[in-house]
Amino acid sequence: MAFKISIAQLNFVVGDMAGNARRIVDAARRAHAAGCRLLLTPELALCSYPPEDLLLRPSFMKACDDALKTVIEETAGLQGLTLVVGHPSQVGAGLRTRSVSVARKINAASVIRDGHLLETYAKRELPNYQVFDERRYFLSGRDLGQQPLVFEVEGRRVGILICEDAWFDEPGRAAVAAGAEALLVLNASPFHLGKSSEREARMAERARLLGVPLAYAHLVGGQDEVVFDGASFVVDAQGAAVARAASFEPAVLCVDWPRGAAPRGDL
Repeated sequence: MAFKISIAQLNFVVGDMAGNARRIVDAARRAHAAGCRLLLTPELALCSYPPEDLLLRPSFMKACDDALKTVIEETAGLQGLTLVVGHPSQVGAGLRTRSVSVARKINAASVIRDGHLLETYAKRELPNYQVFDERRYFLSGRDLGQQPLVFEVEGRRVGILICEDAWFDEPGRAAVAAGAEALLVLNASPFHLGKSSEREARMAERARLLGVPLAYAHLVGGQDEVVFDGASFVVDAQGAAVARAASFEPAVLCVDWPRGAAPRGDL
């Protein structure tokens, strides 16, 4: 017996938390109507990427929290649908770094089902090169002593990674060691020439090395000089692509995932 997963490859807008929440809720309703049992969003979908110094504003963080509550409340009636939503989250009191007080924030992915927030994962590998400046804003999941997040959907155990996590060996291996039979990867990976084929090749290699299928959810659209090209995809445990969304176009990609077998979708 199969179950379906869905990837919300949408043009989330930086700072439009209410609009982004609506986009997620609408995608969740479409996914549920199509018989999907899991909806995966890209990295920081609720505030979009990169929010940069907006993350330092308490009002911005409160708006992110309110948007997450909206998603939880408005998808409560979608029985049996699990959502994995990317968002920033504040985890405690401030700390002092280089004589500057900064908030304790994480680049998070939360698991939502039937009107409840079940668990939250904090990104472990924080990039700080090219357009990325994540160590300025976020704590790593390692800083919090976080264990891999593995949860069950329709009898299958799935693990969560966020973008850069999937480019390193340790986070994926830890998730599989914790029982993950498949990996869900939330992403905000800026476009450059050849990047789409590079990321798919690297994720295919990760799936082969770990022996599990992998679903990759990506943003589409632009923010200032940063462009996101979509092309979300799913690869099987042998690294073969079995489903792929179009480049530079919003999409809600649905993939049929049989139990005990590789996923099936449209290329």
